[in-house]
Parts: sequence; structure tokens; C-alpha cells
Amino acid sequence: MRILIADAFPEEHRNRLAAAHDCDYAPDTTAEQLPAELSGYDSLVVRSTRVTAQALDSADALRLVIRAGSGTNTIDTDAASRLGIRVCNVPGRNAIAVAELACALLLAIDRNIADNVADLRAGRWDKKRHSQARGIFGRDVGVVGLGQVGLAFAERAAAFGTRVHAVAKPGRDRQTLERAQDIGITFVDDLPALARTCDVLSLHVPATDTTRRLVDRDLLAQVRPGTIILNTARGDLIDEDALIEAMEAKGVRAGIDVFADEPTTGTGAFASRLAAHPHVCGTHHIGASTEQAQEAVAAETVRVIEEYAAGTVLHCVNPQPSREFAPSLPASDRT
Repeated sequence: MRILIADAFPEEHRNRLAAAHDCDYAPDTTAEQLPAELSGYDSLVVRSTRVTAQALDSADALRLVIRAGSGTNTIDTDAASRLGIRVCNVPGRNAIAVAELACALLLAIDRNIADNVADLRAGRWDKKRHSQARGIFGRDVGVVGLGQVGLAFAERAAAFGTRVHAVAKPGRDRQTLERAQDIGITFVDDLPALARTCDVLSLHVPATDTTRRLVDRDLLAQVRPGTIILNTARGDLIDEDALIEAMEAKGVRAGIDVFADEPTTGTGAFASRLAAHPHVCGTHHIGASTEQAQEAVAAETVRVIEEYAAGTVLHCVNPQPSREFAPSLPASDRT
């Protein structure tokens, strides 16, 4: 197989792929450059690089796109299905890293750590101001989404001595329910009830048609004054203007790792009212960016490719493409 890795990928796992396949590494490829780079490749591996319909249409041999992570909202899966291209992800391997960051943001907000550091670096000593913190123990924490990340965060939040809550949802598998019971999660009827119940809301759901702007004016009207909103999932989950209004009117605070219009490149200018707001403790979409998580994700990405080469498709998010792609067809003949 010819494989293009268009994002950062650990060397050990690149070498493992290169030992069995024709593998090219171009970690600085942008979404705009990708359409011109895909000719002749059977497989594409990306992390944050967007894979547009234009890129997929330009590929003349592509059969497999792997998102080295869990979310696939940066890949046009509808276009991939139309072209018979399998889209696979690597779910759960970065769950602990994201949960750790969510906990870090929670503690940083409660103890005002970012402003503590800024003042010290500027030569200001202000113990009076920075001594004001409520603490996490005994507070009510709402977890929105009980996938691998949500459960990992719930476990860690419970370890701080919080009361953890989630929305009851029919059809959850037994393993999830057993794990929730072990954590001590209490279920409420719906999301507005969760918002009214909790001091902290942590978001751990994918961006879909039903979850985009999940945190909107209506939901924020339900939250308590001073509620902490954590988002280490997807920027699309929050109506940013509505959150800013709630921060200014109700003292809501937020720990944000993902933004609606964040850059798609590793570095660049970023003008965001939400990121700049004094009630926000923000990070640069680094939830999964630990060495442990990236090693685990890379190892599973390699396994997906090896299994695909052997005839098995793992973690496919578009399991029934419109037709199987015949790589001998030129791009102009693909319909």
C-alpha cells in the first residue's frame, strides 16, 4: 500500500509502517495543499488536517482515510462514502489524556492559576486576590456524554470527592452502566435538569447535527451563577456568543480547549472573543497531546492499516459506502 501521513506521527510507528508499505511523511501538509498531494496514495493518515470533498475528489487511488484520534468531523465522510472510501478512527486511545486536561482546567479555574502565574511573572504579589477559591470537594459535577473520555473524566472527578451526575439515556450498554455505577454517577432526566443540578458541566460528546450549539442561551439560562463549563471535546458544541453573555451576566466561567473557529494549523494568529475573555482559562486544542496518548493512538492507527491490508476494516465510521472504490479507475471516472 502507498500511505501518506499528513500530520505529526511518532517515528517508531512510521518506521513500522515503512517496513511493510510505501510510506511518505508530510506532517506540515495543510488542508489547502492536500488535494494536490493525494495522487497515487491508497491510504491517508491525518490528525488535525481537514480532509475536504475537494481533496477526496482529487484522489485517484484512495481507499482508506484514518483519523489518528476519535472525532472525524474534520473529514467529509459523506464525500468519502460517495467515492467508496472507508473512513476509520482510533477511538478511546486518548481518553485519559483528554480527561486529565479537563481536570486540569477545572482546578485551574477554581484556584485562578493562570492569573496567579501571570501576576508572578509580571512581578506582582497579590495573595489577597488569589486566595479566593471555593474548592472542588463536595461539588456537583455534570458529565455530558459517557463515552470513553466522559467516563475517564467522571472517574477522576469522583476521586476529588465530587458528586457526579449525567443524563439518563436509553440503550446504554451494560459495561457503561456498570462502570457508571462503580463511579457512583447519579442520573437525571435531561440536560436542562443536569444544568440546574450541577456546579460544573463538562462536555464529552462528538459534534453532530444534534449536538452543535448544545450549550446555547436556553441551556445557559438554566445554569447556576458561577457555574464552570468545561469543553475539551469540540468547539461546535458551544454557542460562543451565548457563553460570553452568561459569563458577564451570571459569573459563569469556562475551561476551553477547543474553539469554533480555531486555526487548522499548528501555529498562527487567532482572534477570539471567547479565548480572550477574563472568565476563560483556555488551551490550544491540546487535549490528546501527551506522549502517552500519541503513542497509543499511533499504535492503533498502525493496527488499523495492517488489518485493512489483511482484509479487515476496523473502527469504520461510514460502514456502508455507496460502492467499493476500484483503484484502477481514474478520478475523472468516479461517480
